[in-house]
Amino acid sequence: MSGVLAGIRVLDLTQMVAGPLCTLLLGDLGAEVIKVEPPDGDSSRQIGVNRACGESDYFLSLNRNKRSIVLDLKTDSGIETLKALALASDIVVENFRPGTMEKLGIGYDTLSELNPGLIFCSMSGFGQSGPYRDRPALDPVIQAMSGVMQLTGTPDSGPLKTGILISDFVPPLFGTIGVMGALFARASSGKGQRVDVSMLDATVFSMVPREGFYFSTGQTPGRLGNAHYQISPWNTYGTSDGRHIMIVAHTDKFWRALATALGRADLLSDARFLTNATRLENRAALEPEIASAFAKGTLAHWTQVLTDASVLFAPVRDFEEVFSDPVVRDGIVQTVRHPTAGDLPLLRNPIKLSTHSADIRRPPPLLGEHTDEILAELRAQQRAPVAPQDAVTSIF
Repeated sequence: MSGVLAGIRVLDLTQMVAGPLCTLLLGDLGAEVIKVEPPDGDSSRQIGVNRACGESDYFLSLNRNKRSIVLDLKTDSGIETLKALALASDIVVENFRPGTMEKLGIGYDTLSELNPGLIFCSMSGFGQSGPYRDRPALDPVIQAMSGVMQLTGTPDSGPLKTGILISDFVPPLFGTIGVMGALFARASSGKGQRVDVSMLDATVFSMVPREGFYFSTGQTPGRLGNAHYQISPWNTYGTSDGRHIMIVAHTDKFWRALATALGRADLLSDARFLTNATRLENRAALEPEIASAFAKGTLAHWTQVLTDASVLFAPVRDFEEVFSDPVVRDGIVQTVRHPTAGDLPLLRNPIKLSTHSADIRRPPPLLGEHTDEILAELRAQQRAPVAPQDAVTSIF
């Protein structure tokens, strides 16, 4: 079954995480993705090298469903080949610093003149204009600048980054949505357009609805660890066997279910805990009561009790527990065969389409694995002059 984007060609000029994740999503949906790499490869090939074969966890996680070609955009031949690829493509995705593509002579204005239907997606740290445009950016830099880091942690820990690459993950989601919207518009207009996504903008947007609290109060929500700044109880609690359990009681229904399951129905009639507002006001008194109750039983005990009582909760699991869970293992993990890494578990795309599935069709490519193949296709198309293979050997 072909993907919803079958017949769409994407030229991937991205590195590291945010850009490659955008093109991965497009590839999963059926697009043909050609990844243009420098002679040393996408810089993520050098990060997280934990396998005996020398392959990088970073690169393998983010680059399935792509073919790799090695070019040199510092040479005339490399630029001409890139232009030929753009002429034969529907989408270009790049995450250079603003102005880099223009300096190379392959910016949006140039490529769209060659191919008016081209959709050109740029993902940068701070956008194409403004005082921050030329600053380098990676995920923790954006987390700090966006305010996300200020929200994370406790009063004692100080600001902390999140445990996942939130500022590398959210921007490519918006980039993919923007590209899909531009494709839809092109279907009727025949014209491409530029899609511009700032990592800072996307990460600030990801704080919804925290910004509403600031706009209404003028205050930054406090660093409360796993607790919530507007709801109580909402926290993690330790069990007698040294594990932790996440509890959410955002409505009176779930508060009543929790107190009853803990054997503490007396808390329901305590004037200090009658409403969410009073529970927030008296959080310092409520938290020890709940913590004391959980400390009397094991995680397995509480998992059964809370499940039976329809409490909103979850055990805090490590990766071994997550990936041995049949719901996760069978639902989102797929093993593909990689030429050097062997059997390679990858996470399936979580988007489930009833007619056009999102699939992993090919493993992540070796560096330059498809250079000859792609150049041969360009020559066959005879749309633009293509440099001989020996003149097109490095990029950037």
